Amino acid sequence: MRNVLVTGASGGIGSAIARAFAERGDSVALGYNKNEERINELLAEMNQNGRVVAVQADLTREAEVERMFAEAEREQGEIDVLVNCAGISHMAMLTDMTLGEWNNVMSTNLTSAFLCCKRALPAMVRKKTGCIINIGSIWGEVGASCEAAYSASKAGILGLSKALAKECGPSGIRINCISPGLIKTEMNAALSDEDIRAFCADVPLGRQGLPEEIAAAVVFLTDSEYITGQVISVNGGIF
Repeated sequence: MRNVLVTGASGGIGSAIARAFAERGDSVALGYNKNEERINELLAEMNQNGRVVAVQADLTREAEVERMFAEAEREQGEIDVLVNCAGISHMAMLTDMTLGEWNNVMSTNLTSAFLCCKRALPAMVRKKTGCIINIGSIWGEVGASCEAAYSASKAGILGLSKALAKECGPSGIRINCISPGLIKTEMNAALSDEDIRAFCADVPLGRQGLPEEIAAAVVFLTDSEYITGQVISVNGGIF
């Protein structure tokens, strides 16, 4: 049994990842910020499958990241697997974005991953083992019109993952990145049916992905002892 912390666990992808680990019998900490109702629903469901706790924090604040980890460690022990899944999107022309909106996307999507990695790594280095999976995006690889901040933040996630893999590999720690394509989640619920059909027309597999398919890739990487520094694109073959 491993101790797993999943941030952004109240979202569609995060909850699927947390559920996949719980179903394996791992101990799972559900990291979240505001959606307490959704987290309580997950706790009621997942505690039937494994040892699951909820830990609340604003991941843009280092003190709250410290508190989140301390609470998770008090309940579980030191974290063996960290999945950085917290994130937000913001659709706008770059020239229409305020600095505050830009900073909010960058701090929520990228700075949060930095803070969580920084907090998780000392124990992993000491034990000479550990695994971190960062959730990026297809738009971090190829860019998306009207999503410059989101694309930049997710490109940063890719770079962070590759750099840390080289930095931490000698300590036996594996760090990889999952890069989802268009996934059927609440974040993408604002897209019209027409937009989704147009996007899927260019996807070789012809459909949106499912959160459970991202979760399966995450679990695969945590089990793969000789894979590190990789970006695994789960996007139906579009790029």
